[in-house]
Amino acid sequence: MHDFAVVGCGPPGARFARRAAEEGYDVVAFEKGRVGEPLACSGHVSTDVWGFTGPDARDELFQNRVRGARFHVAGAAENGDSGRNGNADERARKGGPQFDAEDSHPFYKDETVSNVIDRVGLDRHLADLARDAGADVRERHTVTGVDEYEDRVELTVKSPEGTETVAAKMVAGADGPRSRVRDELGLPEPGELLHGVLGFDPAPDHQDFVDVHLSAPRFFAWRIPRGDAGVEYGLAAPPGDGVRDLFEELQAGYGVELENRCSGAIPIGPPETVTSRRGFLLGDAAAQTKPFTGGGILYGMTAADHAVERIDPDWPPTLADYESAWRDDLSREIRLGHLLRRAYSLPEPVQRLGLGALSGEIGVHMDRPTSLFSREQLKAWLTS
Repeated sequence: MHDFAVVGCGPPGARFARRAAEEGYDVVAFEKGRVGEPLACSGHVSTDVWGFTGPDARDELFQNRVRGARFHVAGAAENGDSGRNGNADERARKGGPQFDAEDSHPFYKDETVSNVIDRVGLDRHLADLARDAGADVRERHTVTGVDEYEDRVELTVKSPEGTETVAAKMVAGADGPRSRVRDELGLPEPGELLHGVLGFDPAPDHQDFVDVHLSAPRFFAWRIPRGDAGVEYGLAAPPGDGVRDLFEELQAGYGVELENRCSGAIPIGPPETVTSRRGFLLGDAAAQTKPFTGGGILYGMTAADHAVERIDPDWPPTLADYESAWRDDLSREIRLGHLLRRAYSLPEPVQRLGLGALSGEIGVHMDRPTSLFSREQLKAWLTS
């Protein structure tokens, strides 16, 4: 019987599998397809990601550096040219934003704020690290059932070779926003699920600013230059708010037509508990995400580290220690992230006033909203 069975081998699952194996635990991890596929997440991350990877990962995965963001209040199709005339087409061809300068509110540092990376490559790299540590990572293995007992869990697993039952002392559900493990264990769902759409333009773009549009209902749209890998366009909003139509408007505003697209759910708001008798959730399954961006790579891997440090598979009461540890670390950031997100729904005049007053050099960390109150941010405000 394994110590841990991990369902889902994205960053949080792979991180937990690696760290648990390094601690000497017997770990098996299941991924229903090939690790990293299909792509459904952005590749824009803070530079902290390199603290979770191998030493050569940056050489393999890095695509572009970012040092700031331009915020736009009105939608892409509402600003300047909409891609229907020659000037707009020329700007689109060059990769430049098609917006009036007065509507752009830049926030920046003189140093690198974040990186754009190969997102599929990151997943595979982290899974390989788990394998190297001794975890048994099995691709094309779909967990279809989880039965929880007093002394173990039993997983029903389907693969090209057939169906088998796998026993473990505990199960880690890292299988995304629509988690099968969460459902099987009877754990509560996230507060909400947003609908996100991504599209990719292969034309190279080495700009060091991303563009953020506060035009999608209760969330935002974005444009991220990925160096030689092209440009990522994305948008998220609550389901039913015409996400795909809004994405068409975003394309029109930039004068692009994107055939390479993907979509997925973005969980916001952790449920009241992410642990059961012999199971626990990680990453998107636990909605360990930033409410103001939807990103969850760093939060999920941070929670995975807490899980390894706190959970003893032979002593189920330690699951409560994990529950406390990750919330103590991230709950303030998540609460403040909810407050920041509310600003996306403020009236446009208020948004313009606020962005105009606060734009300029920043000292914040993109994963830590509490850094708004840091000495670095105060210094940036005083000198801007």
